[in-house]
Amino acid sequence: MIDKQKVVRLAEEGIAVTTHFLTDVTVTPDNVIVVEIDNDQAVGIDDCAALSRFIESRLDRDAEDYELEVGSAGVTSPFKVLRQYVKNIGNEVEVLLKKGVKLTGILKAADEQGIVLAVEKQVKPEGAKRKEIVQEEHTYIYEEIKYTKYLIRFK
Repeated sequence: MIDKQKVVRLAEEGIAVTTHFLTDVTVTPDNVIVVEIDNDQAVGIDDCAALSRFIESRLDRDAEDYELEVGSAGVTSPFKVLRQYVKNIGNEVEVLLKKGVKLTGILKAADEQGIVLAVEKQVKPEGAKRKEIVQEEHTYIYEEIKYTKYLIRFK
């Protein structure tokens, strides 16, 4: 089986001179290698093809047969690395907590410990006839979060 750490090193080397960043590498027991990259702007097909060629040029097919897929992190895929969280600050996201609660809100901040999510809530102020929408900020550590992903809305 091809060593995952070797593929990680090759992928990082292949994108070192670009603005891309590595989000995931998987290697299955039957040597199917999947490399996923992202960028603060966009990842094009040419970027994926260039990285694929770079990795292939440094792996020996005669030593071990493999299948290599290089792609971008999908727009609806869960975030896997801190830089994806940072890239999406100010965007609407969906967060599923491990306790089963699903939240939608604006990602306000992200660091090594966790995130700050601004969630809109309807409350009825004392003496008021109607409910008002207020925004509450909640902090979650990554251990509480099952997944976070960019939320697309069609209006």
